[in-house]
Amino acid sequence: MTEAEQAIGTPDAGKAEEGAGTSAAGAASGAGKKRRIGVLVAIAAFAYLLDLGSKLAVVAKLEHHAPVEVIGTWLQLEVIRNRGAAFGMGEAMTIVFTVIAAAVIVVIARLARKLYSLPWAIALGMLLGGAFGNLTDRVFRAPGDLQGAVVDFIAPAHFAVFNLADSAIVCGGFLIVILSFRGLDPDGTVHKD
Repeated sequence: MTEAEQAIGTPDAGKAEEGAGTSAAGAASGAGKKRRIGVLVAIAAFAYLLDLGSKLAVVAKLEHHAPVEVIGTWLQLEVIRNRGAAFGMGEAMTIVFTVIAAAVIVVIARLARKLYSLPWAIALGMLLGGAFGNLTDRVFRAPGDLQGAVVDFIAPAHFAVFNLADSAIVCGGFLIVILSFRGLDPDGTVHKD
């Protein structure tokens, strides 16, 4: 039975797992399975490079210019320097957000040792790439000293301005919530609560 069938809860998955028992499934996690570190790194690199490239382009072409309408006033491109967290909150706590991003990267690196699930590799890769994208801004953009402002540029009407790193973090987090509710663990086993 494939991991995807187990994750979505195919009717036969429960019957096959019941006979094996949860302790046997836990002991066998990773046995005969392939680690997904390569997928995690590839997704993270793709998300990071896409974010970095988009920020370099919009800063070079759009900063100090009027917003560019993509879909009328519903969606515009407008460069904003954000020293805070999402929605511009906590601007005085920039260093805290830098430490949090670094901690997320360390936690994902530790999880990678036991990563056998493809969906988890994709989710963690998006989270890792997004965290690196915003951490790069915090480290290298003015004013420096781990307090740099993140470049945000996607400006939907009646919503906060964000960037592709933010999108990767949100999508990765959403996928992690779904995988957790489905009972799929990063090691590829399925648990039932």
